[in-house]
Amino acid sequence: MKQSEVKGYSQAELSDKLAESQRAYTDLKRTHVVSPLENPSQITKLRKTIARLKTAINNS
Repeated sequence: MKQSEVKGYSQAELSDKLAESQRAYTDLKRTHVVSPLENPSQITKLRKTIARLKTAINNS
């Protein structure tokens, strides 16, 4: 998710997207511990998305 996409969301949508992304991040981490992911860069992308969402929430 790009920063330009994040700016278009309302405060409630940002909170929902943040919760959803954090759940997905946790699931990916658990899956990666059990068996390696085919594309481990997904974890990094999700972590960066979470950071963008948190930044947008704090700036609002």
